[in-house]
Amino acid sequence: MKFKTIIEPFQIKSVAPLNFTTEEERQAALEAAHYNLFLLKAEDVLIDLLTDSGTGAMSEDQWAGMMKGDESYAGATSFYRFEEAVRGITNLKHIIPTHQGRAAERILFGALLQGGEIVPNNTHFDTTRANVEYRRATALDIPNADAHHPQVIKPFKGNMDLEKLESVLAENQGKVPIVMLTVTNNSGGGQPVSMANIRGASEICRKYGVPLFLDACRFAENAWFIKQREEGYAEKTPREIAQEMFSYVDGCTMSAKKDGLANIGGFLALNDDELAEQCKNLLILTEGFPTYGGLAGYDLEAIAVGLQEVLHEDYLRYRIRSVAYLGDILTENGVPIMQPPGGHAIYLDARAMLDQMPVTDYPGWALANALYLAGGIRSVEIGSVMFGRQPDGSEKPAPLELVRLAFPRRTYTQSHVDYLAEVILYVNERRAAIPGYEIVWQAPVLRHFSIQMRPKKGIGD
Repeated sequence: MKFKTIIEPFQIKSVAPLNFTTEEERQAALEAAHYNLFLLKAEDVLIDLLTDSGTGAMSEDQWAGMMKGDESYAGATSFYRFEEAVRGITNLKHIIPTHQGRAAERILFGALLQGGEIVPNNTHFDTTRANVEYRRATALDIPNADAHHPQVIKPFKGNMDLEKLESVLAENQGKVPIVMLTVTNNSGGGQPVSMANIRGASEICRKYGVPLFLDACRFAENAWFIKQREEGYAEKTPREIAQEMFSYVDGCTMSAKKDGLANIGGFLALNDDELAEQCKNLLILTEGFPTYGGLAGYDLEAIAVGLQEVLHEDYLRYRIRSVAYLGDILTENGVPIMQPPGGHAIYLDARAMLDQMPVTDYPGWALANALYLAGGIRSVEIGSVMFGRQPDGSEKPAPLELVRLAFPRRTYTQSHVDYLAEVILYVNERRAAIPGYEIVWQAPVLRHFSIQMRPKKGIGD
């Protein structure tokens, strides 16, 4: 390409105002939210990087498609357009819409899992783990050896440890009803999984007769990393790469709020006829008829278009580079992050950044609150608050203490990212003054969504 600058592959046709607040106002908002950024009012947030799930901007073609939404209860035309779009990428036989990814997980595990069973994954994310443990099964993480070393730079740190996978399947025959592989690896810093690793996991699973499913919510970003980093894929399109990824698996769960570029929705897709029938029956109990699955017809239309747009090379080039741009600034200024930058987010290494703070003081939570107080930035802790509580109620520090800055798709511009970098550098310079936190109240499951915390001393003391 003649020019180096990668511009946004879209023009802005509608805008929403941002609300600027003072530090005093943000301090009051934090106190009212019990120091939990999930409990803040969105109007009190300036740059919202809490999640990339359902927070992106939809295109004119998606909005136009929504006008064609068929709201028939059963057999709606919108479902068949949605089904065609999903099958065109996955080539999976049964396409079951759900209101979001966690519903697909709940239905799949509800049909498959019993107490005492094991579900291996490169790394389970929060709702996946919770849905496994709700069935009294064990969510077993078996990431590759580099996954827990933020400063190590490898192209596919999201990979599963295939030797461990084979050992788990060999030693627990009859106790592993499914293997999951998360692409990209969200809990592990948004790191991609190689095609060789997907293929290898598939071969091992087939050897032991265990189905392999992708947690595919960021499949397109993963496909782009394969195109850029894995030998033999540079000339393939993201769509061709995605199709090969899905060719090695028996099914997938998907939150279409990520790489479906939609504000709501998801699906479960699989080949097994009997399992699909069980899943559809569970779907009807709580989600709706199998041709709408808790979604409006216009949602199905938006996802059908989004699944095409997300595989456009101009979009993926811009998307991945936008995240890496922030990573480059932070690395140049000595801020520790998960290296290399992931596809949907920058992950600050809170354990390294707040190295004076014991892990029992929840450094990830402390850093996330400090970023909000300093500049109105909302992020999310991925550390011992999210993953430290064990199924038996005991506490165990998480392998990583990260703060995820998840980029909504097609939402913020470079100037927003430049401001974000300034806030992070400002907080980094004053990191010694950031207090630790302690728990005041917590829910028994997925506690990070509603937990109430307090600083061990006044912020800024």
